[in-house]
Amino acid sequence: MMSMKRKPTWPGEILREEFLIPLGITQKKLAEHLGCDFKVINWIINEKAHVTPGLALKLAAALSTTPDFWLNAQKAVDLYNVSRSLSTLPKPLLRKAS
Repeated sequence: MMSMKRKPTWPGEILREEFLIPLGITQKKLAEHLGCDFKVINWIINEKAHVTPGLALKLAAALSTTPDFWLNAQKAVDLYNVSRSLSTLPKPLLRKAS
């Protein structure tokens, strides 16, 4: 497993810095456009909620990205956090020679 020294950028920070601010869109306006509760967008931006596959589809459609863009950003953060919380990983299972 590859070790990451720097914590990956949270998807909400990407959303805010690369999309909302440059486009002049508020969290409320984005939430209305996506048909979701304002809290969902706010929680993602404030690192209190994760990007789900459903939201990734909506963000991708609205912001001309892909669902994988959002899910990969979330996955990178999740793997980083888990890798920091595990003290050891199991050794690989080896196949017996036949």
